[in-house]
Amino acid sequence: MSLRDCTAFSARVLGLLIALYFFICSLNLLSDAFRLVGGKTAGQVLGNNKLLTNPVAGLMIGELATVLLQSSSATTSILVSMVAGDLLSVHNAIPIVMGANIGTSMTNTLVSLGHSVDRAQFERAFAGATVHDMFNYLSVTCLLPIEVAFGLIERCTGLIVADINGMSKGADLQLLNVLTDPLTRRIIEVNKNKIAEIAENTALQSNVTIKYDSLIKKCNNQEYNLDPCGYRHIFAYSTWSDLTIGLILLVVSIAALIACLIAIVKLLHSMLNGPMLAVIQKAVNTDLPGRCGYFTGYIAIAIGCGMTFLVQSSSVFTSALTPLVGMGVISLERMYPLTLGANIGTTFTSLLAALASEPAKIKHTVQLALCHLLFNVMGTAIFYPVPFMRLPIRAARLLAAVTAKYRWFAGVYLVVAFFFAPVLILGLSLAGPLVMLAVLTPIFGAIMIIVVVNMMQLHAAKYLPKKLRDWNFLPKYLHSLKPYDNLIGSAGRSLGCCVKCRQGPVIPTQIANFTAESEPLASSDKVVVPEPTEPNHLLEKDNCVISISPRTYA
Repeated sequence: MSLRDCTAFSARVLGLLIALYFFICSLNLLSDAFRLVGGKTAGQVLGNNKLLTNPVAGLMIGELATVLLQSSSATTSILVSMVAGDLLSVHNAIPIVMGANIGTSMTNTLVSLGHSVDRAQFERAFAGATVHDMFNYLSVTCLLPIEVAFGLIERCTGLIVADINGMSKGADLQLLNVLTDPLTRRIIEVNKNKIAEIAENTALQSNVTIKYDSLIKKCNNQEYNLDPCGYRHIFAYSTWSDLTIGLILLVVSIAALIACLIAIVKLLHSMLNGPMLAVIQKAVNTDLPGRCGYFTGYIAIAIGCGMTFLVQSSSVFTSALTPLVGMGVISLERMYPLTLGANIGTTFTSLLAALASEPAKIKHTVQLALCHLLFNVMGTAIFYPVPFMRLPIRAARLLAAVTAKYRWFAGVYLVVAFFFAPVLILGLSLAGPLVMLAVLTPIFGAIMIIVVVNMMQLHAAKYLPKKLRDWNFLPKYLHSLKPYDNLIGSAGRSLGCCVKCRQGPVIPTQIANFTAESEPLASSDKVVVPEPTEPNHLLEKDNCVISISPRTYA
């Protein structure tokens, strides 16, 4: 390699590290923005003891609170502080911890949307992101009923902490934040303990209001009028509300996140081309030789756990890997154990928070932190060791295939999975167990029947009645997204979107309008191909998918 090539490669590596640094900073700012927009609401909801006694309501509250706070570690740390203050029992906190596990997977799903321009990359990236969602959903589906019926996790962790009577307080561990805080604290400083104070104040049903209700550390919010002010961030002297600043920060952080993601992808593309990409793919995705190959996945779990401990956030780690999955550098089969490791690694943050509690309360706070750890370990034990049970991989791949075909479905999935469904189930749980069962039982029953019939259509169609061997006996809008896609497409065209797509792509005539009897044409000739009524093939051109009839090419 020449000196010029070495210099260019070094510059790309440096640029990649800088882009990755700003990517992590933008994720931290996004988390702060969500805290400002919904942190007070999350604190008030977490402090409502009447809601938390219902395990289903607790599960949904945990998910919604984590979506608002953008951190399962923040949610579990609040729960730890409430348990330490005798405001919440470990028994009632366990479903909330399970819900927090679901909510934290939204961030990397958002990051995967940055690949939506390229269908192939988007399919891989979305599968790599949602494998986290699928694992959490399946783990909760299996373990929550067992926990409600038998208290398995609570009993096991109770045995572990039975001999703990008191110990010295732990220290607050700062790892990656040491590098990112100098930048993020120049932009915004959020008082993360204030959300826990709001939750505790709500749980106590106190009429005393917190003196300073802003979550932002401001100079005009100081209890003592110190001069000079100790805060140096942009909003230190701002009189704007938390909501206004949060919305501004939300827009800026999302824009920065997209810009960093584009830079990372382009730099990786320029670095990992040709033989180098093949070498890296083989090194990352190949199992260990011989009998040691069985342990490759467990090594990946350990790596995911260790890296998440270092960055102190599973969202940051999995979001950083999502572009690599989209580019094909990391396979979905390798992303899965890394994600499982990240799920386990993120529990150490709540364990550190538990160790920082008062010695008299450490027994219960450590038990809650261990409940978080044991839940993820048990989920991993169910859905990883036996290859047949790696259902999250298959579920994520199916969801990604649908989303790549109908890219608008990604937005629908995000809204339904992380907002609409939790709010609906929370409302039903508050209406009473009979109402909730009356509504949800038919829905889940229908879903299970559809899943079973689909599986039989694929693998055992001969055992089904002829009418059930496909769904064509139903109206198309009940078994296909195509009618909705046409509706959304026509709405987009009416708004003047995708002008290039409507005009048709300009492509070489060797591909378009070619038959066996055609005269040879010059390679420079161009032709506009109209979209046929019954497409059989798809051609990617100018980020638009154009349908081409099979008779137009050899």
